[in-house]
Amino acid sequence: MTVADPGMAGDPAITVSDLTVEYPSHGASASCVALHGVDLRVERGEVIGLMGESGSGKSTLARVLSGQAFTGRSGDVAPQITGGDATVLGHAIRRIRTRGLRRLTFSVGLLEQDAAERLEPTLTVADNIAAPIYSRDRRYSSTAAGSRVAAMLDAVQLPLSVMTKYPFEISSGQRQRVALAQTLVLGPSILIADEPTAGIDVTVRAAVIELIGELKRLGEFTAILISHDLSVLRRLSDRVAVLHQGSLVGLGPLQSVLESPQHPYVATLAAALHTEPIAIVEPPVQRPPGH
Repeated sequence: MTVADPGMAGDPAITVSDLTVEYPSHGASASCVALHGVDLRVERGEVIGLMGESGSGKSTLARVLSGQAFTGRSGDVAPQITGGDATVLGHAIRRIRTRGLRRLTFSVGLLEQDAAERLEPTLTVADNIAAPIYSRDRRYSSTAAGSRVAAMLDAVQLPLSVMTKYPFEISSGQRQRVALAQTLVLGPSILIADEPTAGIDVTVRAAVIELIGELKRLGEFTAILISHDLSVLRRLSDRVAVLHQGSLVGLGPLQSVLESPQHPYVATLAAALHTEPIAIVEPPVQRPPGH
């Protein structure tokens, strides 16, 4: 299943213009400005790595750009755009209507940081992965859905034997891969992933990186990857963006951003990472189809 891209082919996939986002007061909690005047342009086929400390606004930006911040998930305080705007695949987010929001969330896959723990515990792995398909079309062929689920399990290197298991019967790393398969099952035009390799062992982490890299090589696959994992950012990102206290304080190729920091926080970040080499790793040799 491949999503039809509603935006014009020559337009950027994402344009963020002077975006300010605020969480309104809720109960005893005061209002909080999560993003301050952020500007960012993501071209079609580009992968942006998003870095920053906890509370810097990374996850808020991810949820706003995916449209998930406005879908009314139970228990969440919905953020409000109080300045500027963001346009994703031709959809202006600030005044988006229900139909446009539905199309947007169909076109943008969001893997949240706690996605593995949000899997429905009463559904099997196969049913969890297929859930986005049936949420769009309840009459979708069960045979076709099963084939799609099997293909996604293969892509994230999980055996077909897990299809009939429940989330609590598999490891946390396996649940993370199921969540990634669920996010990609509709073939989104854009992937926004919050720590996609969290909780995954080193061997499988390389496979997940390779999967996302293969999606990038196959076509105009656009992604924003939130990660503290330099191996992910080196392999996959064309540029990185650094957020600090809701503001964009660094933008450019990973090596350039870390070697020539333009903000004290980026300098501190670069110093903390100084023990690791920051040269970009060459991509692996592509395997022949079917291997």
